Amino acid sequence: MLNIHRLFILIQFELIRIFKTKSGLIALSAFCAVWFILLYYMVSAATEIIFSDGFKIVASTLFGSLGLNALLKWPVAEFAIYWLVAVYSFPLFALFVTSDQTCSDKARGTLRFITLRATRSEILIGRFLGQFLIIVVLIFLTLMACIALAAARDGALLLPAIQQALVLFIELSILITPFIALMSFFNSILSSAKMSIVASILFYTIGALLIGFIQFRLNSGYFLDYLFPGTQISKVVSLEGLDFKHYLIPLLQTVVLLFVADKLLKRASI
Repeated sequence: MLNIHRLFILIQFELIRIFKTKSGLIALSAFCAVWFILLYYMVSAATEIIFSDGFKIVASTLFGSLGLNALLKWPVAEFAIYWLVAVYSFPLFALFVTSDQTCSDKARGTLRFITLRATRSEILIGRFLGQFLIIVVLIFLTLMACIALAAARDGALLLPAIQQALVLFIELSILITPFIALMSFFNSILSSAKMSIVASILFYTIGALLIGFIQFRLNSGYFLDYLFPGTQISKVVSLEGLDFKHYLIPLLQTVVLLFVADKLLKRASI
């Protein structure tokens, strides 16, 4: 059984490491700077273009062919652009940010010390939840900035912006979970954060080619696509006509990856 108190301490340590240490605050500042540029020069500028009549015709045709026509109907145009950026950037961001969950502790030998006070399962789940909360906080901050951007343009958009932000917050929070779990999996078998990133790149390149070859040879096996976290992004990006399955897929991927990572970490030499 997992000890809630020890889990809380492990989660708290992850939050302190990013929000109360010098290196963590520098990384946080870099993240805020990047998103300031995205929001001010991309989201805000694109919103002004969207309101032009000429662009509406072009965008309607382009978005319609991509199945994204529903985004043009959103009451807050800022969130339509924000969503297109966030739905692809946050999963990639999660892979890089959470690449060092237990690797550095393995390399330094401190993981063995931590296991004297917590089980390996608690360390795995605690680090996963800590990293998840960090990404969720960052998502929340970007959404608050986007709300402020929309309200500054038109005060009447404040309530619709908050409602839309709540929907996107839930969607993004669920979307990133399997990506964090994937790095938990690689951390359980590797002892370097850089190698974890390399492994994730190989997983999405060579793994995708291998799965594609199997599907071509068997003319079936399309369910194998669900081995890759994020495979459902192209289907949910319009946020239209969705059912419970689009929540179930990333959650199942997360559970499976954490289960396998737990088994591997228990057998790993630390």
